[in-house]
Amino acid sequence: MCKVSFFNKEMDIPIIQGGMGVGISLGNLAGSVAREGAMGVISGVDIGYREEGFLKDPLAKSKAALKKEIEKAKAIARGRGLIGVNVMTAAKDYEELVRASSEYGADAVICGAGLPLNLPELVGKETLIAPIVSSKRALALILKTWKKRYDRLPDFVVVEGPKAGGHLGFKREEIETVKLEDIVADVFELLKELKTERGKKIYSFAAGGIRTLEDRLRMKDLGADGVQVGTPFIATEECDAHINFKQAIVDSKDSDLEIILSPVGFWARAIKNDFLKGIDYSKVQKRRCIDCLKTCDPRKTPYCISKALCESAKGRLNVVFSGENIDSIDEITTVKDVIEKLMGER
Repeated sequence: MCKVSFFNKEMDIPIIQGGMGVGISLGNLAGSVAREGAMGVISGVDIGYREEGFLKDPLAKSKAALKKEIEKAKAIARGRGLIGVNVMTAAKDYEELVRASSEYGADAVICGAGLPLNLPELVGKETLIAPIVSSKRALALILKTWKKRYDRLPDFVVVEGPKAGGHLGFKREEIETVKLEDIVADVFELLKELKTERGKKIYSFAAGGIRTLEDRLRMKDLGADGVQVGTPFIATEECDAHINFKQAIVDSKDSDLEIILSPVGFWARAIKNDFLKGIDYSKVQKRRCIDCLKTCDPRKTPYCISKALCESAKGRLNVVFSGENIDSIDEITTVKDVIEKLMGER
């Protein structure tokens, strides 16, 4: 793996810092990662949660916060690396946040939690676009749709396996049986065929449980151009998360993780805690709804995932998403340390 060059942008280091919301990867973390020559990613999920009046007008407040965080990240990066924004396709404000990300100068927009079939129409041609996929079949559908509707293909693809944190693109029974290595190899074959047919190089980044140089090189051998890593960046000084959130990652082991069904409609990996233990799935909580997700029915859901994640971001730990392979994350380090470990420089 080496420098990754797009038509008008480049990364010196083939690492993407995964987007983590709510409030975990914002401008400080993303900018710090980019300054090392990689791609730092701001999470667009409820990004305006700290803004006064967020509950009254979440879209306006999130757009205002997004603009500030992109500007902050770019100032920290000092012209190095790339700044991306991760927007959930399942979000009600998905289209508006993608448009705003492009308008406010994000180098890339990355979309998962669903198939972003209309992503190309929402951004300018100078903005890099990428789907997060968990199967060759999903990517094939996106490629076919984008080419037919927009005569455009992804600039890169994030191939996410079942060991990732947060929302997962797998059925419950697949989480223990599907292997990232198999998905990466399948996707590589598809992208190789596409390059032969159309002459376009589409970069692929493997994601989910990657922690070491050995993990990264294994993905390289299977055809990946780089890796996306999220959880290790939480336990860094530069991460935007509350110290309680960071410490929860440091203090936990793989045995402390569990798979939960999120109101988003996806299975997700999180740290076991009293909040999750106390959820009564037979009851519906009465609460104020900001109508943030396409797939959530507040009349049926036992808790609000948006509120739970916002509370965690403030240090009152409700839902704490985490990827697997966290036994080795036992201290708060720095962005530079995480990247050097992945690149084999320490």
